[in-house]
Amino acid sequence: MSNIGLIIEERSRDIGDFLVGRLIPFRKKRMIGPFIFIDHMGPTKLGPNHYMDVDQHPHIGLSTLTFMLEGEIMHEDSLGTKQLIQPGSVNWMTAGKGVSHTERTPTALRNGKEFVAHGYQIWVALPKDFEDIEPSFHHIAADQLPKWEDNGAKFTLVAGQGYDRTSPVPVYSPLFMVEVKNSNAYNLDISGKLKGEIGICIVEGGITACGQAIEKGNILVSKVEDTCDILLDANSHILLFGGEAFSEERFIHWNFVSASKEKIEKAKRDWKDKTFPMMEHDDSYVPLPGS
Repeated sequence: MSNIGLIIEERSRDIGDFLVGRLIPFRKKRMIGPFIFIDHMGPTKLGPNHYMDVDQHPHIGLSTLTFMLEGEIMHEDSLGTKQLIQPGSVNWMTAGKGVSHTERTPTALRNGKEFVAHGYQIWVALPKDFEDIEPSFHHIAADQLPKWEDNGAKFTLVAGQGYDRTSPVPVYSPLFMVEVKNSNAYNLDISGKLKGEIGICIVEGGITACGQAIEKGNILVSKVEDTCDILLDANSHILLFGGEAFSEERFIHWNFVSASKEKIEKAKRDWKDKTFPMMEHDDSYVPLPGS
């Protein structure tokens, strides 16, 4: 989805316990735990003259996590997967040593009517020892994800571990992604509930952290595990994400992520030469940028 240009960008600034800024990566923070890229789609109206059609493109060294809030996407890949993703469910594709895929508006929604597409495409870097594993795909339905409530706030553990719960998404390193929705103002307690670096993505509404109000469209990055108090405004919607950081640097070029620059260079050559794993029934092709 990085090809469709629906990325929200904000300036970064320091407010005590947090950095506030654009969706990662931004200048002061390249990764949050193993999370290396977050692409915010919309919300945007799609319809007769504007559908989502992300042609065949490659990945290595990461898992993609697709999480829709509104609208639907049809995912197909070089493993032979064909999976519709609907709001609240998770598509988790592990690229490992190499996979290609497309993301398109499903046929059922190409009916001449407008609809809203809104969601997140997230890249989670793989641990160094898992970068060359065989690619795989998992779809986890919304009703399979752990859900609970606290003082009127509704929680969903999208991936990883947090709040003494475990998501069925098959992750490869200690991480978490939690969705929180609240109707009334809510004091969010994350102290001791989540391990590692912590990011807070404000989807709707706003929060007050360290005495400062932060509006939707921003990501906050905690610089310490025990953060200051966080107050969610009424009718807010946030995503908590992060986990344990890797000891090695990660390099990113286009859709390729690796601890090895050599692996990225090989993936670039393979994609340019079309020796990369390709889909059998889709001849679309997104060229390597600059080639």
